[in-house]
Order: sequence, then C-alpha cells, then structure tokens
Amino acid sequence: MSGMTEVSSLTGRLLVATPALADPNFDRAVVLLLDHDEEGSLGVVLNRPTPVDVGDILEGWAALAGEPGVVFQGGPVSLDSALGVAVIPGGTSGDRAPLGWRRVHGSIGLVDLEAPPELLASALGSLRIFAGYAGWGPGQLEDELVEGAWYVVESEPGDVSSPAPERLWREVLRRQRNELAMVATYPDDPSLN
Repeated sequence: MSGMTEVSSLTGRLLVATPALADPNFDRAVVLLLDHDEEGSLGVVLNRPTPVDVGDILEGWAALAGEPGVVFQGGPVSLDSALGVAVIPGGTSGDRAPLGWRRVHGSIGLVDLEAPPELLASALGSLRIFAGYAGWGPGQLEDELVEGAWYVVESEPGDVSSPAPERLWREVLRRQRNELAMVATYPDDPSLN
C-alpha cells in the first residue's frame, strides 16, 4: 500500500457527486465503489436506469433483478460489458457465501453473471445489472476528492436496489448527520433561483 493515504479503504463506500462536479457523466451521480486500491478505483453509478429491460440482454437473470427491472448505466467505461451487484440478506461469513457471489462490503457483493442464476436465486435479496462502470487510474480518484468533486459516505444495502433511483442522490445526502444533509436541497438548476 505504498503511496496510499488514509482514504485507501473506500471499497464499499459511496461517492456522491458534489453540485460543483462538471462532468455530465456524473451529474448528481451516486457511485458504489467496488474496488479501490493503489492500482486505481472501480465503481458503478447506482442512479442511472436505462430503458433496456434486463431480460433483453440477460434473460436468465431478469426474474431476479429488482424493480425497476432494467439495466443501469454503471458508468462511461466498457458499456458493452455487464456487472451484477447483489445484496445477500443478513450477510454471510466467508465460507457461507453462495457460489457465484463475491463480497465487496458487508452484505453487498458482485455476481458472476456467467454462473447459472439458479445457484443464487434462493440467496439473493436484490440484484441490479449494470452496463459499464466508472473507473479511475492510480491516484486519479484521490485527486478528484482533493478538488472537492465527491462526497464520500457510507453505503447501505438498500442503496443498491433503490426502487426510485432518480431520488437516490437526495436521499443519500439527506440521511447524513452533518452539513451534507443540507446539500440535498440544492436546486437542480441554481440559475433559476
């Protein structure tokens, strides 16, 4: 872990775009970090549903996908690839994790979409399918954090499967127990104030 700062363990946390973040790919985005180490960071945007039904691209997983049963745009990188993120209720110990699921943080983990869906069907609490992901090279995310582009907050299992993803940015900010809760009231277009 040479060269890493105290923010070296952000895996499983949420990156919430600040109102100042100018990149349209991440406007009001809530990103779940799936991996963060000295080689870079990888996450998925939790609040970008697409009009594409899960059954249109991964038929076997459609019945297990939570509402809305659509594919989410996980980020601007590798839009032709799919990632599955699922919550296993009650958590699991390392040796009891179901086949085809790898823990990321707490009860949140990655699903092996090559595995037969039946392997996980009885264990899954919720499943979201993402096309693409958000990625940062070594030190890139840390630079963006220093620039004030993101708020870093704790994730909750329900964030992965929010039934109203369009409200997730405000909901995550509102539940914070500090001045971040006030940011949730930030207008969509401040020029209209």
